[in-house]
Amino acid sequence: MNGVIDVNEIMLRTVARRLERTAEALRKNNIDAYIAESSEEAVKLVESLMQENDTITCGGSETLRESGVLALMSSGKYNFLDRSKAADRDEVEEIYRKAFSADVYLTSSNAVTENGELYNVDGNGNRVAALTFGPKSVIVVAGYNKVVRNIGEAIKRVKYHAAPPNADRLNLDTPCAGLGECVSVKGGGDMPSGCRCDGRICCSYVVTGFQRKKSRIKVVLVKEQLGF
Repeated sequence: MNGVIDVNEIMLRTVARRLERTAEALRKNNIDAYIAESSEEAVKLVESLMQENDTITCGGSETLRESGVLALMSSGKYNFLDRSKAADRDEVEEIYRKAFSADVYLTSSNAVTENGELYNVDGNGNRVAALTFGPKSVIVVAGYNKVVRNIGEAIKRVKYHAAPPNADRLNLDTPCAGLGECVSVKGGGDMPSGCRCDGRICCSYVVTGFQRKKSRIKVVLVKEQLGF
């Protein structure tokens, strides 16, 4: 019918423009970038970026699970260093260290800026360590909900939208799990501020502004909301 506005179509066009800007900025920073129309397409893209029998591993990620990438990793095509199958904490930490010599490391990102930067916050530090150095290839999968304008917005995104639900998911006794926001936000909420709980998940902060080894990091941006 003439005159009827398709809100969903308009939103999809807006998302597409934003992802295109972000992908182009990532490429200027020596980070390969791809745009997937759906999770199914994202899985196919990820599969095309790996070889059968590659040694692969990953950081903890709801995005990888929701999108179906984790199922691909567990398909038997790869030598998957799966920390969820570890017998104890010692074995988990052994897998963390083996990640540095993996062929492919898969993860999401807490935020991706329209300036082509990756912003990641970690508790143990294993995920951001592997992102910055070690594995031959790093594949980052991120839904459009993780795209922000700049690092300032990325910091706020973690304190309001990423850390609280992740702490809740992991059953951690942190203030943010109960409050729904970081305790630091009322005091301005600068990057490293936060609680002093033993279970704090916001301990190490890494901004990837440029990738010296061109194309080592590959980002798959998905036109769906995925993860926290």
